[in-house]
Amino acid sequence: MKRTLIAAGVVAATILVLHEAAFAHGVSARDAAFVRGLDGPAVAAFTYLGAKHMVTGYDHLLFLVGVIFFLHRVRDVLLYVSLFTIGHSLTLLFGVLADIRANAYVIDAVIGLSVVYKGFENLGGFPRLFGFRPDTRIAVLVFGLFHGFGLATRLQDLALPSRGLVANLVSFNVGVEVGQALALGGVLAALMYWRSRAGFSRHAFVANTALMAGGFLLVGFQLAGYFVMP
Repeated sequence: MKRTLIAAGVVAATILVLHEAAFAHGVSARDAAFVRGLDGPAVAAFTYLGAKHMVTGYDHLLFLVGVIFFLHRVRDVLLYVSLFTIGHSLTLLFGVLADIRANAYVIDAVIGLSVVYKGFENLGGFPRLFGFRPDTRIAVLVFGLFHGFGLATRLQDLALPSRGLVANLVSFNVGVEVGQALALGGVLAALMYWRSRAGFSRHAFVANTALMAGGFLLVGFQLAGYFVMP
């Protein structure tokens, strides 16, 4: 119990720091000014921004850590990451191109819940408390849609120029997937090493409890923003 509380505290403190430093789904003032100054296709710039978003997008990464936490086979990792990528890409592209709008705080609160969901599922919470096990593949795809839509709401706020919009959005999405691959490579390497050590199963409970705590904290941030911010 003590280890669980410490781990949850570490996750909470990390998110508090990153919330100010990395902007989660948001775009920094510097990047926003850069994007607004563009006129026409800027493939390299938007690919870089997409990769940067994913590497600093701790809500994405927390969810993906939960998704691959107990996956051992490469084909399973590829399957679930592909489902997340499909969902993420669809709503990112169509959300901006079709100008589908929603409250960013509400979307990001759902994204926080996706982290809670995955930690809870990894702990076996659904069969224990509710007597059933949801289809993880469907859940990952659906939550992927929300993750992509969360970014779309931020890009909409930037009022991207229509000239070169499609090329820039596709480039940004490619960058997101490049950043995702780089981040997941490091996470997978760390998990493989951790699984080879004694006590992984015992510590896995602590890790996923901390994951849930981090998700609840993200939800709290976004709900506070929804009720407090104009």
